[in-house]
Amino acid sequence: MQTFKLMATMGAGLEALVARELKDMGYATQTENGRVFFQGTVEDIYRTNLWLRVADRVKIVVTEFDAKTFDQLFEKTKAFPWEDLLPYDAEFPVNGRSKNSILHSVPTVQAITKKAIVNRLTDAYHARGYLPETGNRFVLETAVDKDHVMITLDTTGDSLFKRGYRTEKGGAPLKETMAAALVNLAHWFTDNPFVDPTTGSGTIAIEAALIGRNIAPGLNREFDITQWDWFDKKIGETLKAQARQMIDFDVELDIEGFDIDENMIEIANANAEAAGVGDDITFKQLAAKDWSTDKINGVLVANPPYGERLGDEDAARQLYSEMGHIYNNMPTWSKYILTSDEGFEEAFGAKATKKRKLYNGALKVDLYQYWGKKIR
Repeated sequence: MQTFKLMATMGAGLEALVARELKDMGYATQTENGRVFFQGTVEDIYRTNLWLRVADRVKIVVTEFDAKTFDQLFEKTKAFPWEDLLPYDAEFPVNGRSKNSILHSVPTVQAITKKAIVNRLTDAYHARGYLPETGNRFVLETAVDKDHVMITLDTTGDSLFKRGYRTEKGGAPLKETMAAALVNLAHWFTDNPFVDPTTGSGTIAIEAALIGRNIAPGLNREFDITQWDWFDKKIGETLKAQARQMIDFDVELDIEGFDIDENMIEIANANAEAAGVGDDITFKQLAAKDWSTDKINGVLVANPPYGERLGDEDAARQLYSEMGHIYNNMPTWSKYILTSDEGFEEAFGAKATKKRKLYNGALKVDLYQYWGKKIR
């Protein structure tokens, strides 16, 4: 099997988590901003799409070279044997990015890349300057950084956060990949209780249950690579069958999600059912200020409404104060709270053990971590 240079992409601040996921799967990695590189075959491409919880996409690094003129970009792109990857009828849109480079016009970079590939393919397929582009999708990207060109092929299709279980979402949904990242950062073990007190459409609790049961996040969907003629569909079928055998049906999970809005609880229950973890999570209508527990050694992960998200800073800070009033009297629990409000600690009434900068979409947020002292 051919080995490719591969690249997983992810949101800013999540690189270390994706690198850890890949290392746990047995891959050697190299990390840069927003991407982690590794090597693998078509089987590895499918496996990583199926199992990565925090990454957005898996891409093939098709070719790399330096270019300071559009002529160089054209000739070096055309020199690659594109007919090995793209069939005669391939639909191949070309996206572009450029920074700190002489070739700074992104539309021109895209157009020149496209023209070079068309020239190569029309020669290879004796197509007389016309390609139908009526077949399967191969999404390419030409990224130019400091005059270094990297052309990648996206194997994923719809971003990996689209697990296929979210039938409906609330007003300010958290991506599934970010929810999985929060669960990973919380170092939750399945023999401890897990609570999301502002659960919304249930994403954090559902991702915790998928992790707890060892359910592959991509089990209910497919990826662009499945449609390509040089990918053997049996590989995907085999890897999915293996993934189903790896589900832990014996582990007992204690996962709860609460929300003040009764409609969100209905949505959360529907989403959990669609994800196959409906029996693993208890969702209840309850305001954050009304929740309390006598359980110990728990983990609480919350993405409460914040000012920018829902337009009312005073109401958000009132909520943080109410949370602090309860959570600061739960010394064995670890609390992880995500918000963009830099006044959070003051409203909450306690300084965080640690703060971690993340991005919820384009919005800079902080994960405030309060580590519990577990009773053994």
